[in-house]
Amino acid sequence: MSRTDYPTSAFDYVLPPQLIARYPSARRDESRLLVLDRASGGITHRRFRELAELTDPGDVIVLNETRVLPARLLGIRLPGGGHAEVLLLRPLSGEGSGVAGGVSGSAEVSAVLGYQEGAREWEAMVRPGARLKRGRRIRVGDDLVVEVLESLPDGLRRVRLQTSLAPKEAIARYGVIPLPPYIDRPVEPVDAERYQTVYARAEGSVAAPTAGLHFTPELLARLEARGVRIARVLLHVGMGTFRPVEVEDPAEHPMHEEWYHVPEAAAAVINEARSAGGAVWAVGTTVTRTLESVADEAGRLNAGSGWTRLFIRPGYRFRAVDRLLTNFHLPRSTLLMLVSAFGGHEAVMNAYREAVARQYRFYSYGDAMALL
Repeated sequence: MSRTDYPTSAFDYVLPPQLIARYPSARRDESRLLVLDRASGGITHRRFRELAELTDPGDVIVLNETRVLPARLLGIRLPGGGHAEVLLLRPLSGEGSGVAGGVSGSAEVSAVLGYQEGAREWEAMVRPGARLKRGRRIRVGDDLVVEVLESLPDGLRRVRLQTSLAPKEAIARYGVIPLPPYIDRPVEPVDAERYQTVYARAEGSVAAPTAGLHFTPELLARLEARGVRIARVLLHVGMGTFRPVEVEDPAEHPMHEEWYHVPEAAAAVINEARSAGGAVWAVGTTVTRTLESVADEAGRLNAGSGWTRLFIRPGYRFRAVDRLLTNFHLPRSTLLMLVSAFGGHEAVMNAYREAVARQYRFYSYGDAMALL
């Protein structure tokens, strides 16, 4: 087996349950930061607030501006009662939904708004799936009923929002933030703020781009004062990001697709930085997939919007990303495979063992890692 041909089991590791962060740290930038030197495999330990010390003037830090939708709808099955849950994944109707028309002239509008106020039909996950077939309805609130229109592949459903409100308003009124299942607690008021980045702008994700949760306005200002430029792109995170790879050969895993948008201004800033010798820092796996999806063979970015199914795993040649900031990811996940591709499998798995030994906090609300 070559060094690029790792089976899924090679991305497994043992994590004591108590290291899964169920709440955010008291301050965003107080999170711990494990720093991995890719060339030597050396590891140092810092706080995220010290990030500016790792950068150089002329570097560019790339952020994902997506905002998490309150996409989890809890209700009662009609008729007869019984609890039900609907998790809205992406709109299937409405101008600029990004589905029917593909990448079109409305892509810029769709990317900025995240989803259209007129989108009443959605791709969704439902529970209990056995009881929510075509024609079944779920009352979520006084002015919102969800109707199941049809079954889709992978256990998903096409649903319609029945409401006198604009769908965006109905979702905002009745929906809740869909925390990842491993947080294992109900949504609390703290999550409304802390499960969003401070720069989140365009609604459309069902999970936060968690590497960005550590940034504060003050830290961003310190970076800019140091001469680091900030570029902003967009990728709406889907539930596929949490789906474990269930086959032993990762090449057989059906990669999920996610919507991205790279503005002309962001592409220009990143291209200028690379041309001048500055390092491109990707804040998270979402930014990494976005940049690598629009980079040519020379590493130059082309602005645009679309859907990406890019599956980055060991053996991939990075073209656009020089540094990576990321949280610690689930075993056997495509995200851990991406990080291993960037940092080297042995070095990354050793860093994970080090993080466990030093009691780092893991997953969405956990600590961070910088790969230099």
